[in-house]
Amino acid sequence: MKWLYGLKSYLIINDKGGIISVKVTTDNVNDRKPLPEIADEL
Repeated sequence: MKWLYGLKSYLIINDKGGIISVKVTTDNVNDRKPLPEIADEL
C-alpha cells in the first residue's frame, strides 16, 4: 500500500509578478476557505 500526501498552494501576486502572500494547505481543504484568510492579512 502506498501513501500519497497532497498539498495545495495559494499565491497572491501583484501586477509585476511579485509574491505578496502565500498559503499552503493539505489537499482536503476546501478552496473557498484559505483565500479570504490570506486576503484579510493584506
